[in-house]
Amino acid sequence: MKKNIRNDFPILKQKMNGHPLIYFDNASTSQKPQAVLDALMNFYTTTNANIHRGIYTIGEQATQAYEDARVKVARFINAQDPSEIVFTSGTTESINLVASTWGVCDLEEGDEILITELEHHSNMVPWQLLAYKQSAKLKFIPVLPDGRLDTKTLSKLITSRTKIVSLSHVSNALGVHNGIQDIITAAHAVDAMVMIDAAQSVPHQPIDVQAMNCDFLAFSGHKMLAPTGIGVLYIKKDLHDFMSPYQVGGGMVQEVDFKEATWRSMPQKLEAGTPPIAQAIGLGAAIDYLQSSVDWAALRAHEAALCTQLIDGLSTIPSIKLLGPLDELKKVGHMVSFTVDGMHPHDVAAYLNNYGICVRAGHHCAQPLAKKLGIEASVRVSFYCYNTVAEVKYFIEVMKKIHTVL
Repeated sequence: MKKNIRNDFPILKQKMNGHPLIYFDNASTSQKPQAVLDALMNFYTTTNANIHRGIYTIGEQATQAYEDARVKVARFINAQDPSEIVFTSGTTESINLVASTWGVCDLEEGDEILITELEHHSNMVPWQLLAYKQSAKLKFIPVLPDGRLDTKTLSKLITSRTKIVSLSHVSNALGVHNGIQDIITAAHAVDAMVMIDAAQSVPHQPIDVQAMNCDFLAFSGHKMLAPTGIGVLYIKKDLHDFMSPYQVGGGMVQEVDFKEATWRSMPQKLEAGTPPIAQAIGLGAAIDYLQSSVDWAALRAHEAALCTQLIDGLSTIPSIKLLGPLDELKKVGHMVSFTVDGMHPHDVAAYLNNYGICVRAGHHCAQPLAKKLGIEASVRVSFYCYNTVAEVKYFIEVMKKIHTVL
């Protein structure tokens, strides 16, 4: 990775509660490098205009920058064509879009939707609502006690009635890496579609949607150094003719009269209204930054080393229970979750805040998983490219004092 990469992130130079800011909540949202901040400022100060319809210089420049960002995203995940990239507000909207378009059109009474027990609410509730609306059946791949999927159940769960399998690539609550290739193969064997929630994988590892052979893939820009309010939905080109508009209005219509309307082709067909122009440009700048400053293999090794350091350190504190498959997290993880005996995770997070440390506490929008694991909530520490060994060492020292201070 780039030497002294932390210097590119202005927010990390400040103090919080009198201590250097230690940001360990990257699974929720990442910090932004100066290059991304500059791209946003440049757009708003030099090229701010709506896109696709302005026949004037800055309007055409804005359009070009927006579509250039789409090309960057397509190349970043190795999509076949930029038309396979739809810009949304984030992973949540991307999944809702698929459920509300493909799902409503293709699911019939008695059809089956398969997800997992470890999903984020954004990849669970849309399918619950769709199953209810279409009188379909929602099924779950169960979770083992250590948080891994019980894939031995696949042969029974995937049937001729299965129409879509939707699952996270990496769990946002436990950091588990799911073996998606076998699941994709099994789903396609019965002609089911596959959607991948890649919100926790795209920022941390190379993604190749063609090699993966998924039908849909969603991720958010704000977890990979880009602004909030921008997400991506990859839709395999073979499915474009089967996608109906998610919303209607300006930008996505080909022709309208007083009786009916026709739609533009993909991806504009699914991008009604003024899109998140600046945010998409910011996402393009984030991709440029990652490709120029971060080596994927080095990043994964760095994050796994921090997970190893944290797991080994917390394991020496008797009151702490670590969650998830720890051996796996030491090899490929970027987050570690745990509980502290006799303390609510919110109290742990508040304690750490006093020392300038930012962590996430709660059920991490995976409440059914928490219940399955027999916990109400947990503390989650999540890393990215700018976190350091010294920060983890300090964190462990602070945690060792928690019962003596509170």
